[in-house]
Amino acid sequence: MKRILVLGSTGSIGLAALNVIRAYPEHYVVVGLSAHTASHTLKEQAQDFGVKRLALTGAAAGPEFLTGPDAAVKLVQATEPDIVLNGIAGAAGFLPSLAAVRMGATLALANKESLVVGGKFIRATAQKSGAAIIPVDSEHSAVFQCLQGERHEDIKRIILTASGGPFYERPLETFGAITPEEALKHPVWRMGPRITIDSATMMNKALEIIEAAWLFDLPEGQIDVCIHPQSIVHSLVEFKDTSLKAQLSLPDMRLPIAIALAWPDRIDLNLPRLDFSRMPALTFNLPDETKFRALGIARRALSRPETAPCIMNAADEVAIKAFLDRRIPFNRITDLVEKTLETLWDDHIAGPEDLLDLDRKARGITEGLIPCS
Repeated sequence: MKRILVLGSTGSIGLAALNVIRAYPEHYVVVGLSAHTASHTLKEQAQDFGVKRLALTGAAAGPEFLTGPDAAVKLVQATEPDIVLNGIAGAAGFLPSLAAVRMGATLALANKESLVVGGKFIRATAQKSGAAIIPVDSEHSAVFQCLQGERHEDIKRIILTASGGPFYERPLETFGAITPEEALKHPVWRMGPRITIDSATMMNKALEIIEAAWLFDLPEGQIDVCIHPQSIVHSLVEFKDTSLKAQLSLPDMRLPIAIALAWPDRIDLNLPRLDFSRMPALTFNLPDETKFRALGIARRALSRPETAPCIMNAADEVAIKAFLDRRIPFNRITDLVEKTLETLWDDHIAGPEDLLDLDRKARGITEGLIPCS
């Protein structure tokens, strides 16, 4: 029996994880659950899975909850899980991930911001404690699977696939007219609002470049992106002999979650399977980095890996909220990220705690760049 802690259990990743765990009660026991403010749903989940340790990071609640911004970290420490599945949204997931690897737990990582904000510290701590980090993002899970049994020195490059989002074919000059309702309609995946908007700007793929650099110990020059609208090939690895390996499946987040929870084993999932007789033609194209400037911003940020990705992520979170609140147009999101990054480009940090101050400073600068309504 593996002891599982699910952080962000009321979000899309958390719900999918509990769906997998529910099907295998003989393999997994849930020892803790956390949410931001959804206390009612969290109580229902706790009753369903017999969980006594709960955390709410964004609301006060009864004595059965750990509460406050550090509640998820306290929950990691209190439950001593074998696996921490981190499905928290945004930079708030960084410290819980750091706490998990500090205690040597396996980190099933759906919170890409953990590595974007503080990849240096997460990786160094995991190496010291012996903690494994298994990616849950479908693209990074695909690369993780393709690299099993391979030597690092044989990797030529990894290729992260992207659906292209809802605006891949939309003219750039019309981006200013895009509404939140349009941007929240992803053509393939059903996700939370932040990651859905990030997919529309391709900032999500930009953050995944940074995540991949830390996960697989590769420079940005060995990480490419291609547009694959069918979302069947989840990523590829090219080796120095020109051979390519790819992982294919129908898009369903329960698969990479199950990979992370069961690894090195695989479990039998009752999911739809690829039917080659009905599969659409698979297409691959290069992204237009003039239209989707976030990709280039991420590559530049990796030249200052300790600070720039943290700034980039913080600015993006503020800009997305401003767009959803109709305070800025869609085409200003990436502008705000770039301007905040330029303002703080020369900042330095001494340790992981300093990243929280840098995150707050970046958010303040971005907010200051948004016109008052």
